[in-house]
Amino acid sequence: MSATTACPKTRAFQLRVNPLTGDSEWIVVEEGGDREELEEKTSKNLLATTSYLDMLNDSYRNWAFRAAIEKTIKKPCHVLDIGAGTGLLSMMAARTMAKFEEASEAKVSACESYLPMGKLMRRVLRKNQMEKKVSEILDSELLGEGLIPTLQQAHDMLLAKNPQTVPYRATTYGQLVESPFLWKLHDLFSNEINLSDGIHLTPAGLERVIGIKKQQYVMHCTAMSREIRLLSEPFKIFEFDFWKKPESHGEIEMSIKACSDGNVIAVISWWVLQLDEEGSIFYSTAPRWTNCPDNGMVENCIPGYIVFEAKSHRRVSWTSEGNENWCDHWKQCVWFISGAGLPVLKDKLVLFKAAYDEIKISYHLKCDDQTCCNNFNFGNCLLELSPERVAVYGDKDWRSGFINAMRNTLNVRSAPLCIIADDSVFLTILISYLSKNANTISSFPGLQEKGAQYLQAIADSNGFSMDRVKVIGKRASYLLTDNLIQQKVDFLVGEPFYYGNEGALPWQNLRFWKERTLLDSILSEDVVIMPCKGILKVCAMSLPDLWRSRCSLKKVEGFDHSVVNETLGACGNLPPLLEGPCLPYYIWQCGEVEELSEILPLMEFNFLEPIHACSRKIKVILDDTIEFSKLGICHGFALWIDWVLDNKKSLLVSTGPISRYWKQGVKLLSKPLAVNAAYSFAEIEAFFDHSSGEITISSFSPS
Repeated sequence: MSATTACPKTRAFQLRVNPLTGDSEWIVVEEGGDREELEEKTSKNLLATTSYLDMLNDSYRNWAFRAAIEKTIKKPCHVLDIGAGTGLLSMMAARTMAKFEEASEAKVSACESYLPMGKLMRRVLRKNQMEKKVSEILDSELLGEGLIPTLQQAHDMLLAKNPQTVPYRATTYGQLVESPFLWKLHDLFSNEINLSDGIHLTPAGLERVIGIKKQQYVMHCTAMSREIRLLSEPFKIFEFDFWKKPESHGEIEMSIKACSDGNVIAVISWWVLQLDEEGSIFYSTAPRWTNCPDNGMVENCIPGYIVFEAKSHRRVSWTSEGNENWCDHWKQCVWFISGAGLPVLKDKLVLFKAAYDEIKISYHLKCDDQTCCNNFNFGNCLLELSPERVAVYGDKDWRSGFINAMRNTLNVRSAPLCIIADDSVFLTILISYLSKNANTISSFPGLQEKGAQYLQAIADSNGFSMDRVKVIGKRASYLLTDNLIQQKVDFLVGEPFYYGNEGALPWQNLRFWKERTLLDSILSEDVVIMPCKGILKVCAMSLPDLWRSRCSLKKVEGFDHSVVNETLGACGNLPPLLEGPCLPYYIWQCGEVEELSEILPLMEFNFLEPIHACSRKIKVILDDTIEFSKLGICHGFALWIDWVLDNKKSLLVSTGPISRYWKQGVKLLSKPLAVNAAYSFAEIEAFFDHSSGEITISSFSPS
């Protein structure tokens, strides 16, 4: 038997973003060479934020693929492993074929397109005295990783006629839902109708001038199940047979009966994998509230963890410690309906159309008695923002905080010069609305020309003239070299929000502090800086599901994966003196979650001063006498930044877990700490490197 790796020694380019400036630079990644240490550090930072580790910690997934591979391979053959990963499935195939007498005729060819992952895979193969790769190119949307063109090329050039495949088939399902939370994530116009602050980000006649991209959004929908009303039963959408060459395009039309009166806000979808030809092993990403319809073959399907043995009619539950078998690498998809939704009546039919091409799925919807199809057309959208950013801009408390802070300061200046140091269209409009004499320069380093076009479109509706607003489309510090400043700056403001940076760790918005420092020479002596301070907050948390998913690996289905732990960002059960990275998560989507301590300030960043290094170490008290807390296990800490808008600290914007529109940083302990007495503690230390913009978080717990 031979195992071959399809990737020869090569080089690739990898994008790295400077957290302080937002500038991008390309790093050359190659096997060997003088840049190996830099490449490895960059690869670690990127791979730690992927779902590879979580996937390898998914015990049922690993078992299911092994069972399907062993069931499918009945003799030595040539196995093609398509996709990226550590080589787990290729090693499974090689081990299966090694059991046959004709094992010398067996061959495994592994293909990996992402060079840093390919390099890590080679280390795993060497560790196990083998040579191979991972055959999964599926993501939560099923078609988001180029599945169709990859399979087409494989069928045309590499596969034998009627090949055996694992998985054998994938089926996508959908369900119509109503949800006030999902509504806030995409319909800014309807949210603004309920506000009376005078600011119109989406004026009448320009209802869709701000919107979201027409795509499916990946979310843990089970986490919002209490805020979802089901308006239909689950229904099958598409079926893809991997053993056949797929078509580049497809569409389907069906009638869906509404099971309740309501307003369809979104279509939630998921998929079910049939891993073997016989149909005895399944893997599902269905939300926990639903059954998985599959012609009676899969019943009460808990996501990823129930397999139905067809012949013996025996259900096998695969469980691990904890209340749920939560995993982060497969979620559900949300497709938003434009506007305020589609009203439906119980037992009435809804016409549902779905189409796919090589990379995506799209949906169209209308009621039988409607003449116009609600085809999710988001209109003349000039700004496409993330759903969370749309929700922030429609949040009454968030808006009122900035309005009150800005009104209190603008009233004392006659003709101020204001610089917006980030991508905030809201603050640009707010200043222009509150002060007719203000001159505003908006940097918009991410939005650039689109931001300028948007302001031009909505200026009249907000009562200001673009004659007093200038958009430079660059970092604010470019004002120093472009000679655009004729007077000292009276106001330097930001949310802070940098377009395209929404999924990063919260302190990467400290770019604002760096910009303030670079502009120091043109700031007036009594300049108003908003926010004036950032406070890094910390709270001890019970996070059993997330901790399990980030545990260090030993054997995975019999194959040693210990060499991947540091690169993939393992956090739990690490060797002494080693710590895992701090990673960004929406805490509310992390399965079982509970606060175990008071919320404490860990570090302060004073934006009235130039940027500088700072550090602090505190003791976090884990006290079961705190209201609403109880005995539990501390798995780590949640960290975020509260932005202080005024010097009195009376107005602030929090990005903590109580708001679901921002990601928090999560620092997991290597060993969980039991809170089993009236007094327990753990220590956490933070160091901010002003030269790199990175914060290093270290945590300690009693031995």
